Amino acid sequence: MNPEGNVPLELVRLKRLDALSELSDEDVMERCAQGSEIAFRTLVQRFRGRIMNLVSRFINDRDRAEEISQEVFLRVFRNRERYRKSGKFSTWIFTIAVNLTKNEIRSRVRHKGTFSLDAFEEETGGQGLPFPDAKPLPDEDLNAGEIRSKVAEALRKLPPRYREAVVLRDVEGLSYEEVGQILRIPGGTVRSRINRARLMLKERLRPHLGLEDV
Repeated sequence: MNPEGNVPLELVRLKRLDALSELSDEDVMERCAQGSEIAFRTLVQRFRGRIMNLVSRFINDRDRAEEISQEVFLRVFRNRERYRKSGKFSTWIFTIAVNLTKNEIRSRVRHKGTFSLDAFEEETGGQGLPFPDAKPLPDEDLNAGEIRSKVAEALRKLPPRYREAVVLRDVEGLSYEEVGQILRIPGGTVRSRINRARLMLKERLRPHLGLEDV
């Protein structure tokens, strides 16, 4: 029976979705934890693009990234009653996504053998001096699409610990504190990794974008 009288069920659903659109992610998740399917769908709509892009930047495999993204939301739903509103929902869901992606990377390394180029680069790191926060990239020689392609390629070649930090901070726009919580590293380490990642990105992009010397 329709709980709102003779109003069509589809209209009722749309009204509820509209009401949820005014709520914060944390409030919507709280309703999801209480059993609201519409609340869960709202969270999926809000975050599926960001989660998909995040995972894709880490593993460079669109099909597998889609599977991992679905697993992220499945875990959100399964663990909905464990969520505590005192923390940001974005931090919680990105932590799930990063952990699942790390598991995928470890699995790939094991299947490829004991040697991993990423692991080697992660240990040796890049060379050069740290540079200030990233600024808009010049587009005199490349159009916007080409720039995005070059940046994405450069990101994929970063060692994992630097790539994940700079993607969370500079691509997803999370705070340094959130990045530290997700990666479980102290604030000083967060800033160090991000600065090193920006340096390596600048060095990789210099030939393509005509960046000036530091």
